[in-house]
Amino acid sequence: MPSDREGHPLCLLSVHAHPDDESSKGAGTVARYAAEGVHTVLVCCTGGEEGDILNPAMDTPEVRANLPDVRLRELEAAAKIIGYDEVVLLGYRDSGMPGTPANEDPRSFASADLGEAIGRLVAVLRRSRPQVVVTYPDDQQGYPHPDHLRVHAITLPAVDAAADPAAYPEAGPAWRVEKVYYSAWSRARVVAMHEKFLELGLESPYDAKWFERPSNDEAVTTRIDTSAVPDVRRLALLAHATQVDPTSRFWFGLPPEVADLVYPIDDFTLAQSDVPTSLPEDDLFAGLRPE
Repeated sequence: MPSDREGHPLCLLSVHAHPDDESSKGAGTVARYAAEGVHTVLVCCTGGEEGDILNPAMDTPEVRANLPDVRLRELEAAAKIIGYDEVVLLGYRDSGMPGTPANEDPRSFASADLGEAIGRLVAVLRRSRPQVVVTYPDDQQGYPHPDHLRVHAITLPAVDAAADPAAYPEAGPAWRVEKVYYSAWSRARVVAMHEKFLELGLESPYDAKWFERPSNDEAVTTRIDTSAVPDVRRLALLAHATQVDPTSRFWFGLPPEVADLVYPIDDFTLAQSDVPTSLPEDDLFAGLRPE
């Protein structure tokens, strides 16, 4: 197992809002590090209870009656495909889209006491001892889901608190996370995919609205090559059979043998680092490995 400069096993921990987010964001990166022997931990903050059934084949009374259990089984299957060593459920209910009654449910992530939610994540960080944490950025104009906003709201305070022995002493010995990254969906990816659809004479799912969105590519600091783990993202997404329509042009419109090679990169923004590193990076553990 690879280790850091002090001999601690390398660990990558990702914080996501719902089952399926771990497959659509950074799945190839996690698979790459898992194949290297890095310990990988997924924290899923909610059970995804409010998610729509987007696959008509799965829209049955039986599935609807047991959707929370179905989504957790899908999460387990996807995490196995990606290569996560551990899946931790933070224990909150899906808050639903903005302005829906689910926002007000006292069990929802959006309604949770912020200090308590931070404490739950602190306990996971101290037990798992990751050097690197991946979470969501502060700017989420493209998809302002309450649970995604909440993921950002708890992660950075939890990272700080985990390093402070006086904070949440019941959560275990202090541990300092040395690097935090934000996952990014780059304009470069959108352009590459759109152009490949057109090149193959296929209808692109990227309409003009995609190109009206502000580009944040200048904020990308770190690009991880995922070409060594082709098909992981596609197969992990398909494991979420209720949430992902296998006929979706957006996810699966390009032939599998083409899709993975169009943009075999996961993009990230380095949010904070306790170690010196040179930008741009091609390794989330840059600056952490033994020289």
